[in-house]
Amino acid sequence: MSSSNNHIDYIEFKAHDLEKTKIFYSGVFGWTFTDYGSDYIAFADSGIAGGFERTDVPIINGVLVVLSHTDLENCIQKIKTAGGHITVPVFSFPGGKRFHFTDPSGNELAVWSED
Repeated sequence: MSSSNNHIDYIEFKAHDLEKTKIFYSGVFGWTFTDYGSDYIAFADSGIAGGFERTDVPIINGVLVVLSHTDLENCIQKIKTAGGHITVPVFSFPGGKRFHFTDPSGNELAVWSED
């Protein structure tokens, strides 16, 4: 992932079966995959970077749009000031850290940083 402030940088989906997901998207669209443990796969060759997170719960809103920003704390304050709500506090993952928020309409997105 690259880091350009305020750009859509990554799209994350939910999936019940990662192997079936890889077979489907590689067979239909030619996407390639990188496994990150048993619960996550990243995809490439799709036009935008993204991944699938394994879940056992019903998938209702299966897409997470991930924005990039170099200053997560500043971005959090702007979101709160503009009427958004932080739904998942900042957490680390291999390659960076991120948080989730909802906009005033209830759409959930995430913001990540390499730092």
